Amino acid sequence: MGNYLVTGAAGGMGRAICSALSAGGNRVWKLDRQEAEGVIQADITSMEDVQAAAQRVRAEAGHLDGIINAAGIYELASMAEMPEKDFARAFDINLFGMFRVNRTFLPLLKVPGRIVIVSSELAPLHPLPFTGIYAVTKSAVERYAEALRMELQLLGHQVTVIRPGAVQTGMLSVSTQKLDAFCAGTRLYPCGAERLRHIVDRVEARSVPPEKIAQTVTRALNARRPRLVYCVNRNPLLLLMNILPKRLQLLIIRKILK
Repeated sequence: MGNYLVTGAAGGMGRAICSALSAGGNRVWKLDRQEAEGVIQADITSMEDVQAAAQRVRAEAGHLDGIINAAGIYELASMAEMPEKDFARAFDINLFGMFRVNRTFLPLLKVPGRIVIVSSELAPLHPLPFTGIYAVTKSAVERYAEALRMELQLLGHQVTVIRPGAVQTGMLSVSTQKLDAFCAGTRLYPCGAERLRHIVDRVEARSVPPEKIAQTVTRALNARRPRLVYCVNRNPLLLLMNILPKRLQLLIIRKILK
């Protein structure tokens, strides 16, 4: 039995991870900004909230065997139009929030400890139009994970990245809402934005339940030598697009969206 912290615990993916860990006989501390049963309410953009949560976990658990970073937001906008505050907020939650949690809870991590970072299949790929801010934050998350892994190995800890494709959670509906808002509000890309809807629908049509991600997380936590990266539900169209020369990718996007 282990002690685990899960961020984003009130979301679909976070709930599935918590359920899988609890079913395995582990004790789970759930962290989320949303109020929910059994959740420690904390906003990861607030160091005060994160520190208060750490004090509570220290008092109740004494130590942690693993930290699972599942909190994050999806953003869809054009780099030429999105407000600076939205650009900064995406980084504050997806990257800086993760940094705050891992930095604050690290003293509670028992050796050998595990840190799991949920990224995205988009992180290593060339960004598609209007999904750039999400892809950029997730790419930064993976560089952070690599740096963290390199350092924490010296302390006896392991860092694993999970790259999910489309998952059947509330984020899919958020994606649709973001796309609708973008199509309604953009002044630079009205035609392209409408055509993008068809691409997004095709990408998200091939989705998996959040329990699939939870199974991968538990496998990574229980493996003697976990992989550095686990990919789940990679989209073949995105993979095919990514292996093409960059100039050809640009041409294809112009043909489709312009």
